[in-house]
Order: sequence, then C-alpha cells, then structure tokens
Amino acid sequence: MTNNTRTVGPFPGPARGLVSVPGDKSLSHRALIFAAMAEGESHLEGLGPGEDIESTRQVLQALGVDITNDVVSSPGIGGWTAPLDDLDCGNSGTTLRLLAGALAGRPFTSTMVGDHSLSRRPMRRLVGPLEILGARVSTSPGGTAPVTVVGGGLRGADVSIAMASAQLRTAFTLAALQGDRPSRVDSAPGFRDHTERFLGPLGLGEMETATRFRVEPGAIPPFRYHVPGDPSSAAFLLAAAAITPGSDLTVQRIALSPGRVGFLDVLEAMGATVDRSITGDEMGEPVGDVRVRHAPLTGCRIQGKLAAAALDELPLLAVVAAFASGVTGVADAAELRAKESDRIASTVAMIRSLGGTAEEAAAGFTITGTGGLSQGRVETDHDHRIAMSAAVAATAAGPVEIGDPDVAAVSWPTFYADLESLWSS
Repeated sequence: MTNNTRTVGPFPGPARGLVSVPGDKSLSHRALIFAAMAEGESHLEGLGPGEDIESTRQVLQALGVDITNDVVSSPGIGGWTAPLDDLDCGNSGTTLRLLAGALAGRPFTSTMVGDHSLSRRPMRRLVGPLEILGARVSTSPGGTAPVTVVGGGLRGADVSIAMASAQLRTAFTLAALQGDRPSRVDSAPGFRDHTERFLGPLGLGEMETATRFRVEPGAIPPFRYHVPGDPSSAAFLLAAAAITPGSDLTVQRIALSPGRVGFLDVLEAMGATVDRSITGDEMGEPVGDVRVRHAPLTGCRIQGKLAAAALDELPLLAVVAAFASGVTGVADAAELRAKESDRIASTVAMIRSLGGTAEEAAAGFTITGTGGLSQGRVETDHDHRIAMSAAVAATAAGPVEIGDPDVAAVSWPTFYADLESLWSS
C-alpha cells in the first residue's frame, strides 16, 4: 500500500461536450521507430505525451538517431550505432519488443532492460520469431528482461504466432524488413494491424489473408505523419459518459481501425448509444469522431476476437459492467495476467473494493452488475489502466481514493485534469 494517494469524484450532473485526447500510444511508438529506420528527416505531429513514448524516444537517441521536438533525423537503420550501455525501456513493453525486432538485423549486440514492472513481463515469446530469421536472442532465466539481441544478416522466413499479439507481429516484421527475401507472419485474429496498414502502401508488405502478412524487405522512406488520438484514452472519457445519466460526449479525431474499436463494440452490446463517423485517413489508418450517449446498460459476454480487440480496455469495461444490470463475463483474456499488473486479479480487486461483485477466472472474470459502485480505496498495483479505470468509477460512485495515482503518467500525464474538465467546462 502506498502513501501517495489522490481522491477523485464524484462529479455532479452529466458529461457533455466535444473533446480531444492525446496522440495514440501504439501509433506514436511505431511512428518514432519507423522514422528512425528511415534515412532522412521525418516530421511527426501529435505524438503521445506519456512516459512510454519517452522511453522509445530515448532508446532511439541512444542508437544515434536525432529527435528534436517532433522532427526525427536519422542515418537510416543501417547507420544505427552500437549502444554504449544497456537500453533502458522504462515501463514500456512495446519499446522493448518492437526494438528487439528492429535491432535483430543490426551487426552488434544490444541489451534491453526495464523497470521492476517491465522486468516481470514475459519476453521469451520474442525468441522463436526472431531466431527463425537468424538473430540470436536471450532473456533472463525466468524468460523476462534483460533481453539481449545479437544481430546480423537475416534471412527470410515464415512464422505463425499462436496469440493475437501486434507487438510480436511487429517485432518479426521490423526484423524481416532487413531479411534477404520476403517473409510471412500469421497469428490468431484480433490483433492491432497498425504496422501492416503503415507498410502496405509503401510497397513493403501485403495482407494475403485476414491474418497473414507478407513482408517485402526494403527501406522505409522518410515521411510526415499526424498521429490520431488514442482510442484507448478516449475510452476512459466515453466510459464516464456511458455510466452517467444524461451524458452526451464526442471525442474527435481518434484512430478507428477495426482492431481498436472493440471497446466501442462492447459498449454498443451493453446498450449505450454509440455513433462513429470516419472523417479521414492517416497513413492507412481510418480516423474519425465517436459520440457516446448514456442509456440503460445490460451485461454481455466478451470473448474470442472481441476480447482480443478490447484487451487493454477490459479493466475499464469491468467498471462499466458494474453500472449495468446483469452479468458480464470475460473469457479468452489470459494475456491480462502478463500486463503491468496481473490485470485479472487487480481488476477484480478494484471492483470489490468499490462494493461491486466480481469473480476471477483463469482467463478472465465475471462482473455482476447492480447499477453502480460505491466509494472506497483502490490499489493500482502500479498499473496505469487500473488507476484510470478507478477514476472513471469515481465520476459516478466517488469519492474514490486511488493509491499510486501518478502511474497514469505512463500513458496520459494530464489524465485527471482532463477527466475532471468534462464537468468543469
């Protein structure tokens, strides 16, 4: 239990308005890495502000890439220099996994480390996909960071990944771009396809089936990119609207690719009124506005491809489910146990600490909704999504005391102020 706490809510009345959210975290990581792999100057607007994005920025700078504000000047991946020290990825598993793939083709040894939380997460799953291309990859005896990559000349190869992991697919793809012939990556459905959408129009790959992507070796050219808003961040604001009677909230210009709208699909299944409007396209990524209006909510079943598409938002959906009537069951989400915390256990603990009914399962959880939650204290287990989900619960149930609240800065440094602004504006 931490002594650092923050009390949030409750807030009177509905949430209404037209708001924006920070740049998408997944796309910000990729934009920085793609720009660093490109030879020349790339211009990136609207990068996400979180600590995880800063970790990617700092690791790339340690490899010899110049990043000043939103301009990335790089010698290209062929000009990356061997790091003088371990590459510190902080709390960011995305930084570590994606850059392990990029570094697999470089003719030097790199060791990537992280903080206490990152050092507990599974990394052995990187080994097979990268070694089939010819890299040498090792982890700690427990299969966690530090991760050491001995890179060099890579060959083309085909790999099938059992889980719907965009991070593993992207790690393989970034390595395969440096191979001597085309490669293919396949996986279970439900992954975020940001990497595939970016590389396809550049002639560096093509979706052959709904899940199999062919990677064409080649160089990424420099580019200009305006990062869309983060739908996972928008979800917190939209969830607050969904559980608060009278609310009518629109979030502008967020990424709306099919792999990122699982949360919205669940909200609709539970009875919320959800309107989506595609307004443009950014490097293959559909971008648009989402409007959510409160309506009576009922429980639903979240499993399979839907669970994969809403994986990051499942703790938040547990909060929404507690404000619904009936039972919401989550299955096929064992990957939650390998996040910043054991998110199955920490989600169930959060709901129970606020007076809700929640039961843990091996690969998910069950929430019995009673129309609301009550005030209480939530321990975040140093997990930003638990902290932010508890704050959303507080908007309608508060006051809620949140332990270690500053962990929200991992993805959204101004989260609490932005959430509260829905009622103060």
